[in-house]
Amino acid sequence: MPHRPLPRPEVAASLWQSLSSAGRLSKRWLSNPAARISLAALSRGSSLGKRLDELRGCSVLLSTRDQLPAALALIELDGIARRIVLCPPEVASAHLPGVIATAEIDAIVGDRAASELGGAELFVPTSEAIVPGVPDRSAKYETEWVLLTSGTTGVPKLVAHSLATLSGAMPVGTALGHGAVWSTFYDMRRYGGLQIFLRAMLGGGSMVLSSALEPVGDFLARAGARGVTHISGTPSHWRRALMSASASRMAPRYVRLSGEIADQAILNHLHAVYPNADIAHAFASTEAGVAFDVGDGRAGFPASYLGQRGDVEMRVVDGSLRIKSGRNARGYLGDGVPSFFDEDGFVETGDMVELHDGRYHFVGRRGGVINIGGQKVHPEEIEAVINGLPGVRMSLVKSRKNLITGAIVVADVVLEAPRAGNAEALKSKILDACRGTLARYKVPASIRFVPAIEVAASGKLSRANV
Repeated sequence: MPHRPLPRPEVAASLWQSLSSAGRLSKRWLSNPAARISLAALSRGSSLGKRLDELRGCSVLLSTRDQLPAALALIELDGIARRIVLCPPEVASAHLPGVIATAEIDAIVGDRAASELGGAELFVPTSEAIVPGVPDRSAKYETEWVLLTSGTTGVPKLVAHSLATLSGAMPVGTALGHGAVWSTFYDMRRYGGLQIFLRAMLGGGSMVLSSALEPVGDFLARAGARGVTHISGTPSHWRRALMSASASRMAPRYVRLSGEIADQAILNHLHAVYPNADIAHAFASTEAGVAFDVGDGRAGFPASYLGQRGDVEMRVVDGSLRIKSGRNARGYLGDGVPSFFDEDGFVETGDMVELHDGRYHFVGRRGGVINIGGQKVHPEEIEAVINGLPGVRMSLVKSRKNLITGAIVVADVVLEAPRAGNAEALKSKILDACRGTLARYKVPASIRFVPAIEVAASGKLSRANV
């Protein structure tokens, strides 16, 4: 058996203990497209079939196809397991042996056959069904929560957090809590989705879980029928959602964007569709944690956020945002993986910003630039110009090989509605806007109208093959 550390003499409240303290369990619930589970049921039983005690002190790989059994298992395992690795369903099976070895997995909790998930000394099935009983959920460990990154290489890194680092940005008490119904387009096994899950559970609310198999319109209709009051997603999630007629079937009080650059166009669109909602965009990453959110309706963030000493410190070094706070992850698991901390303890995010008129604006990722004849181009900067034009819903800028410059910029554009016979005029308007705003080498050499643009499982534009 792998070495297991002794229980710490003092252990912070577990997720179950905190959830119970928030109270009103009989009026709170979790739901997916097929089921709605009252949180009170967990007071009288377990989703792990009376096998929770077998998982004490284990390093657990949590791998389910659906989010609901994963959510129930998380509530039960925190404080019981010494480590939980949250494994999204799209992680390639070829990567699982590496994940299992690096995290020293000795137990797998899942809703598939053990043989599908790799080898471990112990396999415990989970499901949506609550088996009657009174499980002992007394916490003996400060459980380490491990999330997998969603990099473009396809090989995930394992990022270690605790419940304290994950919940450090949560409002104190129940400021957004009792009676709130949360939802998100994210999978709750990714950082963005896990943030919303914890806000719902720790704040006294309920949650509508999404499904990768559910059409966007159906999810929006279901969220509306369940009375969702608080909902989050990436800008790409929201651009796709606002193309659906079902977007009007929700009436949220709070709309949140994160994970990608929130340009002015998407903020304006959301304000138009949900005029009574508070709309905020947040900066967060799996490694850095939640740094801040902005609720003034404007893209970017005030320069005054930098240099402040408090819960979060931020600085810009060589154009890249760096963050230090108690919400930072503890580090990567595994040998030979470079640290994401600099010499002063700041997380190097790799997100590039530029200062204009007292406000920092995100321009793209350090590793996502396109080289056009020796000039560096951030595709997000061009997309922001295109997305801001009337009739445009979303765009994807990429490079194409060119014999003279090595590469040229091209753009795929999704329109709000088909405009047959007017394609050339629209292309001219897009190009004129780009020429009037951007340097010449950034102007797309061609525009292609497409019915849809691929969004990765992380909710971000799929740039892996661009």
